[in-house]
Amino acid sequence: MGSSRKSWAAIAAILLSVALSAQSTKVNKVEPPNWWIGLNHDPMLLVYGEGLENATVTTDHPGVKISKVEPQQNGHHLFVWMTVAKSAKPGTVSFTVNGSGAPAKFSVTLEQRKSTAEKFQGIGQDDVLYLIMPDRFADGDTSNDEPAESPGQTDRVQSRKWHGGDLAGVTQHLSYIHDLGATAVWLTPWWKQNPATSDYHGYGSVDFYAVDPHLGTMQELEKLVSTAHTQGMKIVLDYVPNHTGQKHPWAADPPTATWLHGTPQQHPKFAWDFAQLIDPHATPRQYRGVIEGWFAEVLPDINGDDPHAAEYLVDNAIWWTEMTGLDAYRLDTFPYSSLRFWNQWHSAMFTVYPHSWSVGEVLVDDPWITSYFIGGQMRPGIDTKLTTDFDFPSEFALRKIFGEGASLKTWVKVLQHDDLFAHPDGLVTLLGNHDHSRFASLPGMTVAKFNAAVALQLTMRGVPQLYSGDEIYMPGGNDPDNRRDFPGGFAGDPRNAFTAAGRTADEQAVFANMQALLKLRREHPALRSGKMFHLLVADDAYGFARQAKDDRLVVVYNNADSERTLTLPLDDTPLAGIKGVHGIYGQGSAEVNANEIQVRLPAFSVGIFSVDSAEVH
Repeated sequence: MGSSRKSWAAIAAILLSVALSAQSTKVNKVEPPNWWIGLNHDPMLLVYGEGLENATVTTDHPGVKISKVEPQQNGHHLFVWMTVAKSAKPGTVSFTVNGSGAPAKFSVTLEQRKSTAEKFQGIGQDDVLYLIMPDRFADGDTSNDEPAESPGQTDRVQSRKWHGGDLAGVTQHLSYIHDLGATAVWLTPWWKQNPATSDYHGYGSVDFYAVDPHLGTMQELEKLVSTAHTQGMKIVLDYVPNHTGQKHPWAADPPTATWLHGTPQQHPKFAWDFAQLIDPHATPRQYRGVIEGWFAEVLPDINGDDPHAAEYLVDNAIWWTEMTGLDAYRLDTFPYSSLRFWNQWHSAMFTVYPHSWSVGEVLVDDPWITSYFIGGQMRPGIDTKLTTDFDFPSEFALRKIFGEGASLKTWVKVLQHDDLFAHPDGLVTLLGNHDHSRFASLPGMTVAKFNAAVALQLTMRGVPQLYSGDEIYMPGGNDPDNRRDFPGGFAGDPRNAFTAAGRTADEQAVFANMQALLKLRREHPALRSGKMFHLLVADDAYGFARQAKDDRLVVVYNNADSERTLTLPLDDTPLAGIKGVHGIYGQGSAEVNANEIQVRLPAFSVGIFSVDSAEVH
């Protein structure tokens, strides 16, 4: 009998131990993993673990306080608001979590801010952006082509696999980009992707605080940014707050009940009709799919109106900026997050980095819609504070002209809506990007037409964005064909298009044309910040002027298939009364007679003419 009681007691003790173990407090991860003293922004820590449903948190680190702790009911997530005094001591900040069972511990590294010189510079009208998809640009470190955790996902033969390009490859070719004439590099997201898939593009993150091992390490990213700054260049972060990857832990276990819009099993259907967002008569039913729908029907949609999710994304963006020293932000799928979220995000970012800059992806051809989202206005009652938009309306117009034979008035009509924007000269102009077929592959495209389109883009108002490969006339259809590898960026490539010797005659002609135009843009304030006004508008010809103080230029395009002479009247224009011009670009000629400019141009060509300085009044 006594032996039986002892056995039951032992069994009970084991069961109690198992129960306590099941309820014990455990911390698996904390985000962000580190922070800075004197940053003018305190972070909200997101703690992942088990048994956290009733947790409290303490720390005795000098200068660090906990202002609030908020555990979640499922016990898997805990929010901790940390305040950091300017007098705080750098080092490892240890936290104790008291919950079910024995206490658990986690730590956050606290650092002094590094020098802010040549960091967080923003983008201005003197800049030219160069878009790179790192995986398709250059392989600077072959050791990361096949990470141990991601076997079998790298294969250059397959267009939707990883190809091996990385951050080191970008760093090694910064001088090439600089010599071309670009001043800022926009990189598609470098965040960690699902190791079991080939999300080389970067838009399906499974970890907002890690660099994908295919692309390199945090140290290599920091080296890329610092090297760019040393060469007088800037880095633009492609920030994706609207959605995350299918395999992100949040998909199955979100930190709050409203962190995501719906679940993998049940969520709003995706919609893209931005007009519903700005229609004052639309109901939530009509625009809910834009804000809450899961992108491509599969990518979990983050609810930026969840206060915890919004604060997480703000802290995350600040963390990446401070870690690397980057300069500006390209904001992915901008209309798919709410205006309220963007106001909060920008307010925090510009408080910490007042010289920063942001450009939103509002992928539509209507300037009435794109203008709605830019900051500096209340729409409706909310200022997004977005610096500027991509000028997709002008891109679509130029594609219709050069690919479909549309009238040049199609483009002029876009420019006629510039009064919708407080600063149209800040719009980011483009001929294409990684989501569109290559401009070089438009129907009927020739080198002459391509060079003319580039000339129009680089002389019109706005901040130009180039897409890596366009400078060598790279062809490509729709995704993924528009994301071909850059020739010479990978071991075994038969030629190296990073050098003149490795380019074909057509590629070199396009490269030289773009380089010459970018040089002109640097030399002439009128092409960077000058007022733009029409001089000639016709179906097959367009002439305009750019004027910045004493720098006055005339740009003329002949869209006919034969050489001809075009007449540009100067009466009632800022150029009235000039006596002469001289050519600075192109094969055309011009002369001023009776208050008009007579310009002779070859077929499908642009001429740029400078007003003789002695004639400027």
